[in-house]
Amino acid sequence: MKIMTPHDKFFKETMSKLEVTESFLENYLPEQIKAVINFEKLKLEKDTFIDETLKETYADLLFKTDINGREGYIYFLFEHKSYISKTVAFQLLKYMTAIWEAKITEENQGELPIIIPLIFYQGKEKWNIGNSFGEIIKGYGELPPDIKKYIPDFEYLLYDISKYKDEDIKGIAYLQSYITIIRDIFVDGKDFLESLFRAIEYLKELENQEDAIGYLNVMLRYVFSAKKEMSKKDYKEIVKKIETTYSEGSEVVMTLADIFREEGLEKGMEKGIGIGEKRTLLKTNIKLLTKKFGPLTAEVKAKLEKLDKDTLEIITDSILEIESLKDIEKYLN
Repeated sequence: MKIMTPHDKFFKETMSKLEVTESFLENYLPEQIKAVINFEKLKLEKDTFIDETLKETYADLLFKTDINGREGYIYFLFEHKSYISKTVAFQLLKYMTAIWEAKITEENQGELPIIIPLIFYQGKEKWNIGNSFGEIIKGYGELPPDIKKYIPDFEYLLYDISKYKDEDIKGIAYLQSYITIIRDIFVDGKDFLESLFRAIEYLKELENQEDAIGYLNVMLRYVFSAKKEMSKKDYKEIVKKIETTYSEGSEVVMTLADIFREEGLEKGMEKGIGIGEKRTLLKTNIKLLTKKFGPLTAEVKAKLEKLDKDTLEIITDSILEIESLKDIEKYLN
């Protein structure tokens, strides 16, 4: 299976565990749907239905089970963009159709199995497009009921992870850690570290420490692959947290160091640190200059963004001596 992004990999490494998916379904599905699902027959299918061109945007998992006494499927579509795609319902319909087509072609079925579609969303933007196919058909809502029946429509279960509060996160330790991390992966600085430490604490609930450390490795690989802007200070705090939380924490840190070297993440992290420091300096300069001289024009902001880290540091250090915006023109031109 070709895995294209750290989001995709983390999703599949976590939700492929039957105990995690079962915990999710038991804690988050509506009661009326849980009542017709046979959890004892839950089985992961090997198929994936995402187009190659969209694997950087979506990930999916398909589970087979009995639904209301008949063969059926639960289909997870994970949208891991930082913004909302208004065509997600259309993509979902395509993948459901592909599942049905596979059943017709490979198993020569004359009837189609039930598919319950679920969407995971972890983006920064608020989900504001509803959760039905009909909402993306222009003018569908204005049609009379006797016309609507001729046009395809269905609802999907939406899980907007970004909206979950700490008290909303339920399930076994793996699931609580996973949801906590993907909810806050786009959060910066100390707030993210607090969430990461909470996720690390959840894993202490696992009876087998080897299992906890194994998943901790998976989780930290994701964090350091997805958050390139983390600083050395952040890294040291994480190391300290692991070493004080687990008796075998030092082994985790050593394993992570090996992973960084093997996959070239060490250089990526150093590069990311530079990017993060530059971003912080840029925000600081804009804030200080705005406070001193009033709102900056879009042109000045654009020029500041093009400066390297060293030049931004010079401006920050010289802020007390700068008497007007003309004093920084030598850096902007």
